[in-house]
Amino acid sequence: MNSTHGTHSPTVLITGTSSDAHTWNLVYLQLLLEEWGRRVVNLGPCAPDELVLASALEHDPGLIVVSSVNGHGFHDGLRLIRVLRSHPRLAATTIVIGGKLGVDGLRNVGQVRRLTEAGYDRVFDDGDMADFRALVSRLPARAVS
Repeated sequence: MNSTHGTHSPTVLITGTSSDAHTWNLVYLQLLLEEWGRRVVNLGPCAPDELVLASALEHDPGLIVVSSVNGHGFHDGLRLIRVLRSHPRLAATTIVIGGKLGVDGLRNVGQVRRLTEAGYDRVFDDGDMADFRALVSRLPARAVS
């Protein structure tokens, strides 16, 4: 049996929150990440927490991106990160959340702090795509055989 050795870009798993039916944000993120040379698995909108967990375990992504447009990202995201971080295989996985996290449209430092304390590596509630790209560019390549 021949094996090929090399490296590849880690998979990025993109998902909406369980209550968010928006798709344009997920398509935008997928196209952006693919343009940056990343392999993307897009779970789409209204992804139940159990589906996100199962997909993360199946694909072993280097990054999980949770996107919210409907304003319920804080509550849905808080529940989801607890599910993901409860699994030992995902303890070191980079997981970020971004978009509209609350319904009032205001930046809420307390929500950002709580999401970070719950286990998100970064909260992108400010639309800082340069910072997001920098994070993506730091993802380590993985060896393949």
